[in-house]
This record gives sequence, C-alpha cells and structure tokens, in this order.
Amino acid sequence: MATDIVIPNVGESVTEGVIAAWLKNDGDYVEQDDTLIELETDKITMEVPAPASGVLKRSASEGDTVEVGAVVGSIDESAEKPSGGSSESSKQDGESKKAEGAADDKDGESKSSTATAEKPKESDQDSKKSSKEEPKPSKTKGSPAPDASPASNGSAQGRSETKPKGDIKATPLAEKIAGQFNIDLSRVKPTGAGSRIREQDVLAYLQAHPDGDSDAPASAGASGPSRSTSVEKMSPMRQRIAQRLVEAQQTAAMLTTFNECDMTNVMALRKKYKEEFGEKHGVNLGFMSFFVAATCSALKAFPAVNSYIVEQDGKPALKGHDFCDVAIAVSSPKGLVVPVLRNAESMSFDEIEKAVKDYGTRAKNGKLELAEMQGGTFTITNGGIFGSLMSTPILNPPQSAILGMHAIKSRAVEDPDNPGQLALRPMMYLALSYDHRVVDGAGAVRFLVHIKDCIENPERLMLKI
Repeated sequence: MATDIVIPNVGESVTEGVIAAWLKNDGDYVEQDDTLIELETDKITMEVPAPASGVLKRSASEGDTVEVGAVVGSIDESAEKPSGGSSESSKQDGESKKAEGAADDKDGESKSSTATAEKPKESDQDSKKSSKEEPKPSKTKGSPAPDASPASNGSAQGRSETKPKGDIKATPLAEKIAGQFNIDLSRVKPTGAGSRIREQDVLAYLQAHPDGDSDAPASAGASGPSRSTSVEKMSPMRQRIAQRLVEAQQTAAMLTTFNECDMTNVMALRKKYKEEFGEKHGVNLGFMSFFVAATCSALKAFPAVNSYIVEQDGKPALKGHDFCDVAIAVSSPKGLVVPVLRNAESMSFDEIEKAVKDYGTRAKNGKLELAEMQGGTFTITNGGIFGSLMSTPILNPPQSAILGMHAIKSRAVEDPDNPGQLALRPMMYLALSYDHRVVDGAGAVRFLVHIKDCIENPERLMLKI
C-alpha cells in the first residue's frame, strides 16, 4: 500500500511553494516523521515530514513549484525495512567514498583502510595485487619527490579536508545563499542525508565566519575586469516582498514626517542599569525596548494610527484595535521578515528584549513560524544598525504607519539646560511613514512628537504620561 506525500496547508495566504531540497533519495527507506522536503514559501521555509514508514518514491524534483495539496511523491508501506536502516547505510557509503578519495593523503590512510576493510576479501586482495604491480617511482637527482613538501603538509594540517567541487552535494537554496555571501561550499560541514549541504549548514557556517571565506585564495590569472552577468530566479519570499512593497506604494496615500530625538537621557539610564539588568534578566538592555514602550504609549494616545482600512459591505471602513501588536522588522539571509510582539503594551522591558533577541536568532536560522509573522497593527524598523542616517520607510500593508529608527550621531544642538548655547548631544533622526487616508498630518506629527518626548524623558514611560 502506497501513502501519498502531500504538500500541507501552511496558512490562508500561502497557496504554493518551491521544493528547495529533497533530504532523502529516491528508493530510500524512511521512517514516519522523518524530514523529507525543505519547502520554501513566500513567508517561511518549512519542513515536510514523512506520513508513514516505507520506501520513498519521488514524483517532483528540486526547484519545482508545487501548490498546497499537491502530491509530490509516495511511500510504499509494504516494503520491508532493510537491516541497519537506509540512513545508516547511506552515511556509510558517503564515508567510504570520502575515504577512497583521500587514499593519497597521509591523514586519509587510516580512513581508507577502515572503509576497505568492510569490503569482501576478494576485492581487498585485488587491491593489494594492483598496488604491488605499480612500479615504485625512482628518485632522480634534481627531480622533486612525489610526496608533498613539508611546507604544503604543514599548511594542510589544522584545516578541514577540502572536497573536490564535483563531489559536493548541496540543496539549491544552500547554493544560492553560499553564492550571495561568497562562501566556498567545500568548507561547509554537511548534515543532510547523503552528506548533502543544507540551508541550515550554510547559515551556521556564516554565523561562525561573519566575514565569509576571508582566507580563501584569490582567483589567479585574471587578465582584466570581469563583465559577466547573471540572471537568477527570485525566491518566493523575495517575490512576495516585492509585491507587498509595490502594493503599499500604489494603494496607500503614503507620506513621511521626520523629527530628531536627543538620546542623552536614555543612554545614561541604559548605561547606569545595563549590567544589573543583564544579571537579573539574562538579556542585554537595548534601545528597542524603550522605543516599543514609547510606541505603545503613542498608539494609546492616538488610536487612529493603530487602525487600518478594511472593506465592509463593499465600502471602506476603519478597523481599530484596543491592543498593540507591534511588528519588528528583522533582517534574514532570505529577506526582511516582520515577527510580531503580541500585546506589546503589556510586556515588560526584559520580555521585549528577550522576544526581539529570539526573533532575530531564529530569523537568521530560518526557524520563524508563519503565525509569528501574521497580523500586527504597527511596525518598527531600525535602519540604524546598518548605519542609515535617515530614510523613508514603506508601509507594511494593511497597517497605517511605520516608525523608522536610525543611527545615533553626535551633533551640535541647543543645550536644553542652557538655552542659547550649543552642546554636543547624541541625536537620532526618527521617521514616521503613514497612510494619509487614515491619519491626518497633525495627528501623525503629534504621534511622532509623543515618541520623541518619551525617549528624551524616559520617566514618562514609568508614569504612563
């Protein structure tokens, strides 16, 4: 009896995805709930498990676009499980191949002997005969020895064995990320079935080597500057991001208002309690918690900003919210994602910092769930972490406003304690993009000033004024 492998329903807004990788080979015996497929959608990359135990038969290939509910393969449950399991045998095959390929390397001699010891005695004897029949190289005066020089042996020590490019197995998504960050896949440790390099392996290597392959040799023999071009298919997530950004600009009456914020008091407060805060809560005290709290205070004071346009009986209507679901824009290797802090108005500073840190870590590893990125009544994006001094953020539909934070720079401004005199103060430009159909200009300006006042006088956050 064969059980179909069906693409599951991820969410209402997800209708299709791309098979980024098959993690099991055709004909492999798989156990129920083994991960078979990495499916990349316009929201997240998810794993599709095996619905039953048996022999796998694939009917779709890597890179295929499949709809939700489509059958991409089957599992023959009537097949008997091989002794030792298919995953173990495939792993042993991969190890024996590596050992055979490293037979000429001194460090690989022990692996080669171990791998060949498992073969029948006849093949072992044949290999011995063939090795005896090979003539020994004669040493001639002035000619180099066949072995590598001590210098080359020394440089090879302490470095992981490099596999030839032809033997590297990687998923299309892993190859794409490696290409974007100029990573040599031969340096990445594979964890997938059949020694296949998965997306997570490249991301883990990227976290351990943030500067990329800085020690990789430069390409030699380049006679002049390159003028090559390349065209590659956009990922479903990048397509979705492009669609939503264009949608926001074409449907909303978008406008941006700016202000500047003196960060002196917040920075002094953070410096004073940062160490004690970290010891008590196990997380660093950052600026995001202050801005989330200030935003929630402003959303309560100006509820129009916390609403957006919906359709009711064929006509536009405003949907308000008595809660503040604040989305935080987070950069990931596959694009910008916006996980949501639910009921942020009731969260403490340490809860906000822990949630933001968790979202950032899981976004880099591709582990965010779809439900965590749905909804949201307001968005905060911080271009300052990349050095942005000022920008006009684009709305996150259907929301009516988005706050842009930027880099902190010391500038000469009027000293608030000594009017008429200049002082060097740490300043940040703030930008609020809003939908003019929902929010009037005066309301948007007052909303941003409210945030500015809360940051410049953080005691307002404690007093809720």
